[in-house]
Amino acid sequence: MDKIFLKKLEVETVIGIWEWEKRLPQKVVFDLELSTDIRVAAASDSIDDALDYKAVTKRIKTMAAENQFELIETLAETIAQTILNEFDVSWLKLKVSKPFAIRDSENVGLIIERTKEEE
Repeated sequence: MDKIFLKKLEVETVIGIWEWEKRLPQKVVFDLELSTDIRVAAASDSIDDALDYKAVTKRIKTMAAENQFELIETLAETIAQTILNEFDVSWLKLKVSKPFAIRDSENVGLIIERTKEEE
């Protein structure tokens, strides 16, 4: 299994259950591992045959900017299903973090794993 990873993608989005959270964007951090077969891209040395992780990144940023979520669970599931549906990815591991969302804590978040078969 080949994996492409993306670490510490910072995105501003409106997320939270409290009224003050719904008024101002907050920083959310994404870490991803994406499973895709890289052999064709490696042989051709062409981006046309590769998983375009810049496009994946842009899609995540767009979704976060254009939507509001109360829960990071909903944000994570929405991002995961979008990536699986729109890109040549058979499996992903997604970590979503809200830095400093809990008093006296540096970070809080969740990690999910999804495959295309689960759809």
